[in-house]
Amino acid sequence: MFALRQAGEQARGATAYVTLEPCAHYGRTPPCAKGLVEAGVAKVVVACPDPNPLVAGKGVQILKDAGIEVDVGICEDEAHQLNLGFLKAMATGMPYVRLKIASSLDGRTAMASGESKWITGVAARQDVQHWRAISAAVITGIDTVLADDCELNVRQLDGIEDIKTVVQPKRIILDRQGRLPLNAKILAQADTVMVMGPFRQELADLGVLHLPVQPLAELLKQLVQQHQIYDVLVEAGATLSTAFLQQKLVDELISYVAPTLLGQSARTMFNAEFSHMAEQLRFKLRDVTRLGDDVRFRLIPFQETL
Repeated sequence: MFALRQAGEQARGATAYVTLEPCAHYGRTPPCAKGLVEAGVAKVVVACPDPNPLVAGKGVQILKDAGIEVDVGICEDEAHQLNLGFLKAMATGMPYVRLKIASSLDGRTAMASGESKWITGVAARQDVQHWRAISAAVITGIDTVLADDCELNVRQLDGIEDIKTVVQPKRIILDRQGRLPLNAKILAQADTVMVMGPFRQELADLGVLHLPVQPLAELLKQLVQQHQIYDVLVEAGATLSTAFLQQKLVDELISYVAPTLLGQSARTMFNAEFSHMAEQLRFKLRDVTRLGDDVRFRLIPFQETL
């Protein structure tokens, strides 16, 4: 809609390319399909149909009824990758969950003392900023906040001069015992923080949104249904990361591996205890990228096919 306004009369008779079927209902904005009709475009190329029941073909039909030529399915696979969160949320009611982990060659994430700065290099840490920026929320546990006093926000992006123009992800802290200190750095932007734990008036006064204590799957459903959060990045310690994996809530694993060894006493990536090979969690390699001296693996859960 912003592009149509900027184009003005130049949009009349033009071809519009969209990654997702134009919406047909009134929500935060008027129907995009009607906006295209009013702009006078001659043709619309749609990459992905919209699975949202409020749209699902209605947007295309509005365009066709107005005499606009419509092509659907061009570069559909590529567009699907751009809309993973939305498409999954519409189909299942759950967000697309990425789990990020950074480790040494021997699968360690920190020294026994908790010291972890820095295992990976600058390029890998900069890459993490991208995944935060495309996520609607970053989930972590209270132990990570207490250990690192982390902010989990977007601080620098390639090609972006003014970071204030970037929409920051919500930071969701799982704090079942109400241990989050009021001087934590993450509360510097308290209006973008959500805490799952007991209600604390002092946090509410800062603008923090309270979430009730609930199972992880129910939390993810609530994020979709009540907050329209469709893409989630998990940056947490071994316990929470393992919980997401064992409950099969992870859609993609982003693993950064540094060429270093931290030794047997250092902290492990995950703390699952398996007794049999049949219990192992397997993944399918999606791609491998070198980032300076580090390597990034993107993996998706392995699914048996009959």
